[in-house]
Amino acid sequence: MARDATDARFEDVPGDEPLRLLALDEEDLKVIAALAQDAVFPVSEIRWLARERRLAILLNRFRWEDKEAAEREGRPYERVRSLLVIDNVLHVASQGFDRSDDDLVLSLLDIEWEPGDPPGGRLVLVLAGDGAIAVDVEAIEVGLKDVTKPYVAPSGKAPDHGV
Repeated sequence: MARDATDARFEDVPGDEPLRLLALDEEDLKVIAALAQDAVFPVSEIRWLARERRLAILLNRFRWEDKEAAEREGRPYERVRSLLVIDNVLHVASQGFDRSDDDLVLSLLDIEWEPGDPPGGRLVLVLAGDGAIAVDVEAIEVGLKDVTKPYVAPSGKAPDHGV
């Protein structure tokens, strides 16, 4: 997908508005991956809707787009409940965690793209602790939508990867 000066960039995401983003190519996917990094979710919030060819996950997302403003204003960091939706799904597989353990909480580290026969490929949701969810798709179509108002991050801290 061609980009021009009017395309949104990570820096342009408003800090106080609910996100409603759609990725249709690898570059768009990088923005969603950055905003969903360090989201946490219980296994019970993963839904594979085979008939609709859709995978949906209800996340507790750290509000990266608000981090600098929170620091500048001396207010707490925030999280928000967001829906990560992957469409055009052909197959879903997982490794490194027990899918039957509904109380298990997973942490999303990244969303990677492995191209296949264009426009298809595999999305890999990389999880903390060596877990992963592999999603084979006909084409990239990934949405991220905030579905609640932000709330104070329970830890009171921003995620830190020692970078």
